[in-house]
Amino acid sequence: MSVTRTGEPQAPEGADAHRWWGLVIIALAQLMVVLDATIVNIALPSAQHDLGISDGNRQWVITAYTLAFGGLLLLGGRIADLVGRKRTFVFGLIGFAVASAVGGAATSPGMLFGARALQGSFAAVLAPSALSLLTTTFTDPKERGKAFGVYGALAGSGSAIGLIAGGLLTEYLNWRWCLYVNIPIAIIAVFGAFALLRDRPGNKNARLDIPGVMLGCGGLVALVYGFSEAEPRGWTDPLVLSLFAVGVTLLIAFVVWQTKAASPLLPLHIVKDRNRAGCFLTMALAVIGLFGMFLFLTYYLQVVLGYSPVKTGMAFLPLTAAIVVGSTQISARLLQHVAPRMLMVPGMILAAGGMLIFTQLAVDSDYAGRLLPGLILMGLGMGLTFMPVFATATAGVAPQDSGVTSATVNTSQQVGGSIGTALLNTIATTSGAAYIAAHLHDPAQQALITKEGIVHGYTVAIWWAVGIMLLAGLVAGLMVTAKPPKHAPADAPVPESVA
Repeated sequence: MSVTRTGEPQAPEGADAHRWWGLVIIALAQLMVVLDATIVNIALPSAQHDLGISDGNRQWVITAYTLAFGGLLLLGGRIADLVGRKRTFVFGLIGFAVASAVGGAATSPGMLFGARALQGSFAAVLAPSALSLLTTTFTDPKERGKAFGVYGALAGSGSAIGLIAGGLLTEYLNWRWCLYVNIPIAIIAVFGAFALLRDRPGNKNARLDIPGVMLGCGGLVALVYGFSEAEPRGWTDPLVLSLFAVGVTLLIAFVVWQTKAASPLLPLHIVKDRNRAGCFLTMALAVIGLFGMFLFLTYYLQVVLGYSPVKTGMAFLPLTAAIVVGSTQISARLLQHVAPRMLMVPGMILAAGGMLIFTQLAVDSDYAGRLLPGLILMGLGMGLTFMPVFATATAGVAPQDSGVTSATVNTSQQVGGSIGTALLNTIATTSGAAYIAAHLHDPAQQALITKEGIVHGYTVAIWWAVGIMLLAGLVAGLMVTAKPPKHAPADAPVPESVA
């Protein structure tokens, strides 16, 4: 970055003068995608009552979105590289808004399920486009740290913001506004994208790897679906085992095909890079614990402590604030000077410490004394971790591969969330049922023992989450060996700036 005679920093040569306003637009789109994974959670009971959705089918309001989103991310990322990131960004925004309008106006369960699947499909195009636009717009190390600090804060806190927004909209309007709220956000982002975002044309000569799409997306869909079905059906259910077997088989075939394809969907040099692979794995493991925490604390606050939807959402505000502080005020400022793992490892230790506090929950735990310290530690840890993960995973990627690299980061996040929800919920349910069976001797004590059993199940599962987060810290420490941007070799590859 050059400096004027007055000592004020100038933008890097060739940088877009409106890039910081462009960051606002990218951040809006990312926030919309992330919060939509959780915003309908609190609204789900109301939607189920209005539309007559059965208990067995209500999970499809969530699963339809995560299946389409997680399964199609690689395809969405590669389309962004081929067609152009700005085009796919705008296309994803418009499609997401239309799908949200259809879902909000749903008159039947099938209409709502279909709209949620459409939302997930357009999110799979939108999310990698947003991250790759960020990657190719901010190439100066100092600016890159600030930009990824904002992005990391939204990625980490978007789920909590979704819970807050879902509670407010459900209580003071109705559940349909949890979907309608996306429409004004998307409209603002579309106009902002046309006015502020710059991008080079896509690679028109490259072809889409159709066999790779079938194998890679099919494998991811099978895995995500398997994890979602493991929660209600159990891990040994024939359908669940079949989905896992199909998913693993397709993904192995996908990797073999990528070594032979002329224009691979996911060039293997992206995942062979040690730092990138470490970031992908760290992200997946971290999100397992994060999604588990959202699941258990949401139920704990509402079912055990009796919080209203709005009060439950507001209870997550300190977590959101801590993630923003950790990401924008700590990680973004330090990443230029310290190696990424020097942020990621302490971040995961802090997050594990927050989860450790939650292992001491009881049926009458005090919010200020028990939950608040855990939420703050968890938020700071996630803020310290997510920002360097995003920045390091996308650093040094050729522009023609930035979309699919961004998609791979999002895929690791989505698959981690699916695993966390299914695995930890199964552990909690099994442990809770065993506790109730062992302690329920007096029928008069059934209500209390049931609550104690539920909380016991949560704490057992949270112990597992603590271990998984410590494992994430170990992976980051051993695999992510990148140097601080200021001390990287002069010939290290960096993405080209946007003309």
